[in-house]
Amino acid sequence: AHLARRGAEYGLRIPAVEVDYPAVIGRARDIAVKSRDELASSLESTPNLSLIRGHARFEGGDADGFRLRVGTRSVSARHVVLDTGTRSVIPPIEGLEGAGYVHAGNWLDLEELPARLVIIGGGAIGLEMAQFYRRLGSEVAVIEGGKQVAGHEDGDVASALRQLLEAEGIRFLLETRVEKVEGQAGKLRVVAGGARLDATHVFVATGRRPNTDDLGLETVGVKTSKHGMVEVDARLATSVAGIWAVGDIRGGPMFTHTAWDDYRIVESQIAGDGSRTTDRVVPYAVFTDPELGRVGMTEEEARKAGRSVRIGRFEMKANGKAREVGATAGFIKVVVDAEDDRLLGAAVLASEGAELVHAYVTLMNAGAPFTAIRDAVFIHPTLAEAVQSAVSDLPA
Repeated sequence: AHLARRGAEYGLRIPAVEVDYPAVIGRARDIAVKSRDELASSLESTPNLSLIRGHARFEGGDADGFRLRVGTRSVSARHVVLDTGTRSVIPPIEGLEGAGYVHAGNWLDLEELPARLVIIGGGAIGLEMAQFYRRLGSEVAVIEGGKQVAGHEDGDVASALRQLLEAEGIRFLLETRVEKVEGQAGKLRVVAGGARLDATHVFVATGRRPNTDDLGLETVGVKTSKHGMVEVDARLATSVAGIWAVGDIRGGPMFTHTAWDDYRIVESQIAGDGSRTTDRVVPYAVFTDPELGRVGMTEEEARKAGRSVRIGRFEMKANGKAREVGATAGFIKVVVDAEDDRLLGAAVLASEGAELVHAYVTLMNAGAPFTAIRDAVFIHPTLAEAVQSAVSDLPA
């Protein structure tokens, strides 16, 4: 829809752009359901694997292992891997429960496009959903309690991302707390600071909480943090030998790709040589447009850690391919250790930023200096040339 509205830039006459929201959300839902069904089918067809559907709770342990109850069924095991994930945190805001709020767990069930949407939270989910709904036609306002959106990023990166979204008509209220929500679904008023925002829907994106509150962990002595996260070591072992925790419930980076690599760590511990650990390079992305691909330390984190750094920066508007395809928004920023030329981190705010950042991921995993990219030959014209241009900009 966004590209179609820009048709004139490419010499295309598109008189009107109409969004069929039920079809859009139906396609998204179908993809999610198909992915789940294919995974379930794969498990069910795997030899020596039993898929038991139901809520599992520990009932204790003995010399032979652990006892679990799944409905009316009893299961025993010598190893148990906890992978129950997280759910949206719903803050105790007056009137919110009666507002029929939307969150990451139910947005695919929303059959109507919100006319006026207020999003509580300016993290990755809040920003992604703000742009999604705005480009489909919603009026969108984002309320964030912190000084900037994307609070884990450097200020210049977060500011640029916010400005790009503001240019699309998204309103931001920073350093603002929601006090209450008045009215009912479809006709709401969000009171935040000195503002009163009329809305048809409210989207809550204020973090995640672990699904560990009804697993019977206390019966076997598994330690959790005050927020319910399962405590693990670098090999994903819990405080109880034979019980492991993977994915979001162990804290740290909450991404599908880290959960998948957690499987490789546990496999290594249970059935391999035990060499794999959480000592690894973990990239991530914010899937706005342009995307923000990120890996390693921010500049602020590096300086706080006492590192002597050099900063390279390249504006995407100077990249030939970006100009040709009309995707010149954003920039690339690299943080390099001034003593050994190793890359400490990178932020790629660019079209296909989640793809481009992998060049830096590979460099960091190889432990190679930035000159390995600087001195390579890149294809022209490509967006990937910008990856090289950013390190070529590093001061001597």
